[in-house]
Amino acid sequence: MKILKWGFIGCGEVCELKSGPAFNEVAGSSVVAVMSRSEQKARSYAERHNVPRWYTDAQELIDDEEVNAVYVATPPSSHATFAIMAMKAGKPVYVEKPLASTYDDCARINNVSAHTGVPCFVAYYRRYLPYFHRVKKIIDDGVIGDIVNVQVRFATPPRDLDYAHPETLPWRLQPEISGGGYFYDLAPHQIDLLQQLFGVILDARGICTNRGHLYSAEDSVSAIFRFESGVLGSGSWSFVAHESARIDRILIIGTRGLLSFSVFTYAPIELHTSKGTDLIDVPNPPYVQFPLIKSVIEHLQGLGVCSCTSVSATPTNWVLDRILGKL
Repeated sequence: MKILKWGFIGCGEVCELKSGPAFNEVAGSSVVAVMSRSEQKARSYAERHNVPRWYTDAQELIDDEEVNAVYVATPPSSHATFAIMAMKAGKPVYVEKPLASTYDDCARINNVSAHTGVPCFVAYYRRYLPYFHRVKKIIDDGVIGDIVNVQVRFATPPRDLDYAHPETLPWRLQPEISGGGYFYDLAPHQIDLLQQLFGVILDARGICTNRGHLYSAEDSVSAIFRFESGVLGSGSWSFVAHESARIDRILIIGTRGLLSFSVFTYAPIELHTSKGTDLIDVPNPPYVQFPLIKSVIEHLQGLGVCSCTSVSATPTNWVLDRILGKL
C-alpha cells in the first residue's frame, strides 16, 4: 500500500474544523508539512497538530522530498497556481472548493492534469456524506415519482464582518480573490450536489445585484437552469436578508411528492407524500470531509476510485460564471 505524506498549502479555518485531522485518520496517510504566508499561523498549526515541518513558501513545501501529495486550502484565486505547481512536480492534489475562481482557471488545471497524468481532486465533500446519500436514495427509489422541478432557496442576514471597511473585508467578499461574493463561496456546494442528482447543467442564466450596499460584490442572486436530464431548476440567494427570512433548503418536486433538505445546517430531511410527512435525521461524521478524503487516499493507494475530480468539478464553475455573467 502506498504511504501518502501530505503537505498543506494554507492552514486556516477549514483545516482546523473540517478537513485537516481527517488526513491522519486514514491508514497509510499522514500530514508531514504545512505552509502559510504567516509564519505565526504555520508554526502554530504545526505545533498544535504535531506536524513535523512548516514553511512560509509554497514552492519549498512542494519541493520537500518527503511530501508526495498536496492539499491546497487557500482562497480560490490561488488554487490554479498551487495545483499546477504541485502537478508539475508529480504530486497529486486535493483542492478546496470551488476548484478555482474562474471557469478558465479550471480548464487550465484540467489541461495540466491531463498532460502530466497527475490527478487533481476537489473538496465537494457533501457528495460523500450520509445525509445526502439518503436524499439520493429517496429520489432514485422513485419515492416522490418523476422529478419535475428543483428549487434552491437560501437567505441569511449579513455577518458582522460584512460591515468592515473595504480594506478589511473578508476575502470571500473580494471578487478578485474569491471569484465573487458569498454566492461564489456557498452556491458551489448546492450546484455540485444537484448535478450529481440530475446530471450536468446545460443552460444557466442569472440576474445579480447589490441590495445591501455593504460591499461591492453581489449580495442578491436569482437564477434559472436546465439539467441534461431535462429537469428545470431555479434558485434565489440573499445574503442581506432579515433574520426572519433565514432559510437553507432545496425543494425537489416530483409527481408523487416533495423532498426538502438543507445543504449547510443538515436540518431533518422532509419527505411529503400522500402518506403524510416524514422527518428524517441523518448524522454526519465529526470531520465532514473524512469520507471524501478517505476515498481520495484509497484512490491514490490503488484501493478504489474517487470520482470527485477536477474534471467533474469544472461544470459547477461554468454554472457559477454563467449566472454571474462572467461567461
